[in-house]
Amino acid sequence: MIELRGVSKRYGDVEALRDVSLEVRRGEILTIVGPNGSGKTTLLKILAALERPTRGEVYFDGVRIDEANTAQFRRRSTMVFQRAVVLRGSVHDNVAYGLRLLGLPRVEVDRRVGEALEVVGLSGLKTRSARRLSGGEQQRLSLARALALECELLLLDEPTADLDPESLSVVKETISRLGKETETTIVMATHNLIHVEELSDRLVLLDRGKVVEAGRPRALLLAPSKEMARFARSENVFTGASRTIEGISHIDIGSGVEVKAAFSRSGRVSVHVRPEDIILSRGWVESSARNEFKGRIVAVEDLGPIVRLKVDVGRVFTVQITGRSFAEMGLNLGSEIYLTFKASAVQLIQRTYNAG
Repeated sequence: MIELRGVSKRYGDVEALRDVSLEVRRGEILTIVGPNGSGKTTLLKILAALERPTRGEVYFDGVRIDEANTAQFRRRSTMVFQRAVVLRGSVHDNVAYGLRLLGLPRVEVDRRVGEALEVVGLSGLKTRSARRLSGGEQQRLSLARALALECELLLLDEPTADLDPESLSVVKETISRLGKETETTIVMATHNLIHVEELSDRLVLLDRGKVVEAGRPRALLLAPSKEMARFARSENVFTGASRTIEGISHIDIGSGVEVKAAFSRSGRVSVHVRPEDIILSRGWVESSARNEFKGRIVAVEDLGPIVRLKVDVGRVFTVQITGRSFAEMGLNLGSEIYLTFKASAVQLIQRTYNAG
């Protein structure tokens, strides 16, 4: 359906993509994984014709995309960004916006809006102000707006990131349903491997702007290459005994540290917390976050605009903050610090592979 040939993209001195050649097959669900800053969002924007390559060529159904036909191609694809875009007006008006721009009859607009809202579980909220929705509901609204356009190609940037459990379930079910029941081609980008195998037909690992490898998810994860293994060994991965109290998992990860997660699972589990989902403070912070720990900085890695810290709270957590925040807080090796993160930031790792 789409082919990239030697595509590179530069933003000033930064090369976001380097000589990427990739095919997207019609009707497949292709997942692009890679660490933050690997070029995933840039690649999606080029597939959506929202960005033009600095070098290389992009083909759609064998036709090269250029300035003359970019607008035509954009009508055949749509992209849902990680940060939900919400317009003024009701939920119905938000989903109908793009359809009205296409000049569709009102009856057709209402039909498509109703069907899209039903799929994402928002049909009962169609008259509510879109800006009064929760964050997860707003992300589902963005997905409904894309579904209503009925495009051939759907591009999703981090579709399962930072969602409440209900919204996460709806988004996963919607992606799975589209893959099974329609001819929609889906390309989604993510930084984690948790939902990859159950949702994807094919997996691409992107690192530092280059395609490292591509193939069937299970094959790549069952016998991972050095690059895939390095990416899969995410920081802040902990294993422990979990017990459920009022729908919240309490996981003993050792050394007197108990992590609370927004899923219900008993027994032995492995979980992951992204370094950027952890908030640092000099004192206790009043918040709804269920995980709060006091610790001491035991390692500092200066990466220019970003600083990565290792904080020992009984178990060692890796935390990522900006260099400016690090300086303003007056932090250093040995500083006493407080960690806070939400139960929804604790992700269950469900990939346990057995070659037998």
